[in-house]
Amino acid sequence: MTSSIASPRTRLSFVYSSFGPPLSTLRLVETGVSDLMPGNLRVAMRYAPVNPSDLIPISGAYSHRIALPAVAGYEGVGRVIEAAPGFSHMVGKRVLPLRGEGTWQTLVDCAGGDAVEVPDAVPDVIAARAYINPLAAFTMLRLWPVRGRTVLLSGAGSSCADYLGHWALRQGAESVIGIYRSKSRVPRMRALGIVPVSMDDGPRVAEAAGKADVTFDALGGPVASRILGLMPNGSTFVGYGLLTREPVLPPDEPQASFCRFHMRDHLVSAASGGMADAFAGIWPLLAGMELPQARIFPARQWRQAIAEAGRPGAQKPILDFSDCA
Repeated sequence: MTSSIASPRTRLSFVYSSFGPPLSTLRLVETGVSDLMPGNLRVAMRYAPVNPSDLIPISGAYSHRIALPAVAGYEGVGRVIEAAPGFSHMVGKRVLPLRGEGTWQTLVDCAGGDAVEVPDAVPDVIAARAYINPLAAFTMLRLWPVRGRTVLLSGAGSSCADYLGHWALRQGAESVIGIYRSKSRVPRMRALGIVPVSMDDGPRVAEAAGKADVTFDALGGPVASRILGLMPNGSTFVGYGLLTREPVLPPDEPQASFCRFHMRDHLVSAASGGMADAFAGIWPLLAGMELPQARIFPARQWRQAIAEAGRPGAQKPILDFSDCA
């Protein structure tokens, strides 16, 4: 018999049944709530951020690995309201429901072992964005240590680059250079200790590429391809994103090692001791870092939230599902 507190009879979910622009493809759908599957938790969601990693799949960029219809969203925080036998102690706790259903909905079911309990000292607005970018940055810096090395970040205005740059310096990187598109990101980069270089400044981009020991690339496309071609012998280029939606085209004989990083390929190793163990190293790093301000949108104002996500210099939009009846 499951353990539970008051549970709604229906859930509201942001569903897409075809690929295309999120504003025209997403639908808010109400469905009945089925019985909880064995070994699962049911989480009443509080906050879920709006990330590029949430929006790009809706457009069809990864259509080969997405079964439709699908629920949007990959991270967020909520409170356990129902638990299968063996997990009754989790009822009432704040958790990150990982690797389960899409998080842009009022109720999310996930495996009990994939729910990470949030420490009391971590507020919801930080916990909601503690999964996708922090875990990716933490894992990349574990796979490609940067102590004593010069690090180059492309797409340096992104949230993941924030974590990579700041934590690389904490790990002992000699310096971190960030290539940015929007000037609005420069103050934030400087505050984190990242040296800003405009993407439009070709000579400085070439200079940075020529002395980089490790590049973490979020862009793909022509800028990334040029950086890879200019990096020195013995260096490493790590491609972890395609914000341009264009591939990296390596030169015939690059001097740098060319590596691709997809978090889904490393989830098993990251969670080998349980997802809670994977986050044991992340919570202290988040506590020691001042995150950018977030802007909270009631979930029914999702169109405004998505528009905010595409505005240069905007605060991080977060959907609030707590009053979505």
